Amino acid sequence: MKKIFGTDGVRGTANAYPMIAEIALRLGQGLACLVKKNKRFRNRIVIGKDTRLSGYIFENAISAGICSMGVDVLLLGPLPTPGVAFITTSMRADAGVVISASHNPFYDNGIKFFGNDGFKLCDEKERELEEFVAAGEIDVERPVAEGIGKAFRIDDAGGRYVVYLKNTFPRELRLDGIKIVLDCANGAAYKVAPLVFEELGAQVILEGIAPDGKNINDNCGSLHHGVISSRVKVESAHIGIALDGDADRVIVVDEKGELIDGDHIMAICARRMIEKETLNKNTLVSTVMSNVGLEHAMKRMGGHLLRTGVGDRFVVEEMKRGGYNLGGEQSGHLIFLDYGTTGDGVMAALQLLAVMVDEGKSLSMLSNIMESLPQVLVNVELNRKIPIDESKAITRHMDTIIKHLGDDGRLFVRYSGTEPKLRIMIEGQDDDEIKTMANELADTVKREFG
Repeated sequence: MKKIFGTDGVRGTANAYPMIAEIALRLGQGLACLVKKNKRFRNRIVIGKDTRLSGYIFENAISAGICSMGVDVLLLGPLPTPGVAFITTSMRADAGVVISASHNPFYDNGIKFFGNDGFKLCDEKERELEEFVAAGEIDVERPVAEGIGKAFRIDDAGGRYVVYLKNTFPRELRLDGIKIVLDCANGAAYKVAPLVFEELGAQVILEGIAPDGKNINDNCGSLHHGVISSRVKVESAHIGIALDGDADRVIVVDEKGELIDGDHIMAICARRMIEKETLNKNTLVSTVMSNVGLEHAMKRMGGHLLRTGVGDRFVVEEMKRGGYNLGGEQSGHLIFLDYGTTGDGVMAALQLLAVMVDEGKSLSMLSNIMESLPQVLVNVELNRKIPIDESKAITRHMDTIIKHLGDDGRLFVRYSGTEPKLRIMIEGQDDDEIKTMANELADTVKREFG
């Protein structure tokens, strides 16, 4: 059997291998066997999902697999990924399952897993699940009679999550007088996110809150910030907030409609935490994809930027290992470890709003703390992931670019962990020049591997 886990669980086209009901059922059975090692009277696993049409397939298949192994299921329905992590720990469940393909289109889906501590399963546990799926036969005794698991619907999961999020916002502050354009991407946050901001006093203008199973991330959400950008200017709003399909990432625009990415949000929040002496070790954790401007900003503030590989799970792992409490990705996965265990778009927006309200400054003023070096990202679609060093033409081309950029820029090339794409990222002083470099390198990759 092929390896089915990527950088963030299992993902692919819904109803095509590996995202098929049979695999989902086996994953449910395997997860149940894992948690039963933690002996208790009745083990419980939480399942949440986003709004994709195919969610019904996988919710039922995973639930059936879990129940067949004598473990109970708590069904949350549509709820953001960080909400599932929170409910898992809040209800003292043994594990959590999220059915979502995040920012991908509706015809994709994915399955990711949380342990009882609310953190994503480690590689070792994922390998155990893969081995269970590959085994074909269950070598443990199946329960019968009253030993079979039950499934329960948790109707107030959304309300619990809303209260939790509001409690991460400073009690002495309110959002009265703040006008927000909020795009929920027709995804998992379409019910809970508006309530959070409204109950804190904001005036909220809504986009992307009418999911039909097929319109998740469809010209809306964090990958299409033009929706909130234009609406912010029309409505004279203070901020635009765009979530992705499972609301674990956020992108915002300022009152002028200008994009504020994850790097800028981290810079703003890190500066505030340094001033309040709450940023552990004065260190921010991000990935190799973050702009070098963030590194420069942290140095000016008396802080330090620590880089990891691409993927929010690697950021979280480094934060746990080093005792850091703020980290994230340029793409908008932002982790405030004092409050949560995974990227949370709504929580990150609340922390940013807290700085705006407390300091009485516009978002455009706050974002001046960091100046991004011009950066371009080009994606090359490939049928298979071939090691880059297998092509001398590609490596020679890359060496030429690196030599030309010198200390004034960066080249970074990697395969996507969730899509069949090679990503080429270049930073430099001249926007037109790095675009040409990236496109020429992409052409070389296509000739060699296309």
